[in-house]
Amino acid sequence: MAVTFYDLGLAAGLKKLDEYLLTRSYITGYQATKDDITVHAALPKAPSADYVNVSRWYNHIEALLRISGVAGEGCGVIVEGSAPITKEAASAAADEDDDDDVDLFGEETEEEKKAAEERAAAVKAAGKKKESGKSSVLLDVKPWDDETDMKKLEEAVRSVQMEGLFWGASKLVAVGYGIKKLQIMLTIVDDLVSVDTLIEEQLTEEPINEYVQSCDIVAFNKI
Repeated sequence: MAVTFYDLGLAAGLKKLDEYLLTRSYITGYQATKDDITVHAALPKAPSADYVNVSRWYNHIEALLRISGVAGEGCGVIVEGSAPITKEAASAAADEDDDDDVDLFGEETEEEKKAAEERAAAVKAAGKKKESGKSSVLLDVKPWDDETDMKKLEEAVRSVQMEGLFWGASKLVAVGYGIKKLQIMLTIVDDLVSVDTLIEEQLTEEPINEYVQSCDIVAFNKI
């Protein structure tokens, strides 16, 4: 069943999305999909750093769109303009209306607007650096055949170095017919490293593809 979000332009909607992303890296599944693009496009602007999980997810999707794009189909997501009215939602909406009606200082000057934008950018940059999330990933790395040198395969995998990527423990697991695969842990900084890009542009490209036939994400968990 498709996931549904409401009022992503309002505090109440962002709060619900933030709670939803507390235990998730993506809107649906374990990799970025068109569902993430749908929700990303529904946000009228970058979320405040107060919404830690939404901000972390938003920055990661922004990075993917700049670097590699998003091709996964997803499971379906619905974004609607308004949620069913509840007592709590009605109270929150009333508070927002009251805030909108109050103009304490009149119209801002150009200088004031510029100063406010600079302060907001500085706060956002500081918040992003401080609250950047991490994820723990378990990869299956498969060789071409039983004659592949698994020691050299692991050395080739670990030779990939980039900011925000940290290789961890590994082991060889028997697949069958004398073939073994490499299972390896890695920790990534979500805003800096895309696992899909790591696999597609590093681990399965030359010269590493001399040893590596394919890679699969076995587990992907927020730390």
